[in-house]
Amino acid sequence: MPNVLRRYAAGENRFDRPSSQVDDELRAPVVLMVSGGADSTALLVLAATSRLDIDDGRGQAHIARERLHVLHINHQLRGIDAEEDEEFVRELSARYGIPCTVRRVDVTALAAKAHEAGGSADANVENLGREARYSAAAKLANELSEEFGTPRSAARICTAHTANDRAETFFMNAIRGTGPAGLSSIPRRRNRIVRPLLDRTHDELCDLLRMRGIVWREDETNNDTRYLRAYVRHEVMPVVELRNPRVTASLAATCDILSDEDAYMTQVAARAYRDLLRRQADNMVALDADRLGATEVAIARRVVRSALLGICPSARLEARHIASVLALVAAGHGSQTLPMGVDARVEYGLLFVRAASSSMAAGEGWLEVPGMADHASSPGKLELPDGRTLTARLVEVPAASRAEDLAKAHSKEWEGSSVLLDASACGIDASLGGLLWVDAAAPGDVMCPLGMHGQSKKLSDLLNEAKVPAADRAHVPVVRSSPRGRVVWVAGIRPDERVRCLPSSRLLLELSFVTS
Repeated sequence: MPNVLRRYAAGENRFDRPSSQVDDELRAPVVLMVSGGADSTALLVLAATSRLDIDDGRGQAHIARERLHVLHINHQLRGIDAEEDEEFVRELSARYGIPCTVRRVDVTALAAKAHEAGGSADANVENLGREARYSAAAKLANELSEEFGTPRSAARICTAHTANDRAETFFMNAIRGTGPAGLSSIPRRRNRIVRPLLDRTHDELCDLLRMRGIVWREDETNNDTRYLRAYVRHEVMPVVELRNPRVTASLAATCDILSDEDAYMTQVAARAYRDLLRRQADNMVALDADRLGATEVAIARRVVRSALLGICPSARLEARHIASVLALVAAGHGSQTLPMGVDARVEYGLLFVRAASSSMAAGEGWLEVPGMADHASSPGKLELPDGRTLTARLVEVPAASRAEDLAKAHSKEWEGSSVLLDASACGIDASLGGLLWVDAAAPGDVMCPLGMHGQSKKLSDLLNEAKVPAADRAHVPVVRSSPRGRVVWVAGIRPDERVRCLPSSRLLLELSFVTS
């Protein structure tokens, strides 16, 4: 599907947008990523002298020269050749009157650090080089946007990917193992990054440069078949082209179809994710496991992937990781440790996904209860490591009111996140106030939960009955009369029967558990 038709089908129309937005897009900077090879040299030449579609709604159009800016990254991998590449790009940019920025990145040093951390040095060179290029391009685009006075989102970063690159990436991802997104290969646009040469082949661009008498630089590492792309380019593609000489064009059409269908499936999965979400925190999400298990597997895979990447965006997920999580969902129980230490487990009908850093315990410390003499001051507070707060203050029972009724109404209104207890039973003095100790449940802890008429229960059993997942139990604050004293309140779950409000209670202790 042509780009213009693709945008029309998606409901995009340049003339439907506010004039200010259109104006920003026609003034915003266009960063050209130029290595000096044939494809990127052609990108520079075409941007300066011809028409390109940079996905701003105009289709093929001339780009104002003042918007163009060349970026070259010297990876310092090829000695004098890299220096000559840099000089070539500088001279070519100057020939067409386009500003050029050069950034130097020691990719070998970065790869060595990654190798020391347990990765493969050879694989990291290519990946880290790509990350360095895109990071530098984003930074330059932001700097130029500020200089031009245009929104960052209006800037464009143009790469010289061709139809050949797209076909090669298709096979690379297929060899590694992937889903529809990977088989969609290189997208025409991702946010500010656009690929205006994606419909042209490498040979077409080389012919264009020859006709104009323009030379380009050759990178000998492109022939090193230890790298997967070079292997596909020199070993796989020639064999496939013997069977179908037009395989590059055929794969381009296939990638477009897969890309469109992947975009639609992504929207469907996003809606399903929102419907299945039951709990969410900085390092944790919980999904309805029963409903997820009944969801079409194509959508369920995407939902699980979204949950995992939402918790740990840098996790390198494979199909087997997604399958292992769905196996837990099907079984209705169990746990699995995934890349980057992400923990997935099914408990109480929910699929919990937690980051490795989410094991932070509730913490421990003193919670001050201000006395009535300090009534005008703020309540006592204890900040917990995960950002939540416990507060405490004294409250007098109004005349003609019953403490028991106040406590029941309060707990119902606050849904258990705040309670009213008998202050004196908690060891709190009316005038002086006092201190309460806060920590997490420990093995062997026992209390007399409110409503059990003095019968004792292990805290572990109480937390289990409250359906608190095992991984979350260290997060539940336990308020005690002292470090070794009896339990007063398991925050958000149940107070102790022995500190409940009685008809004779006149001074109440209000404890609250809030998320800041």
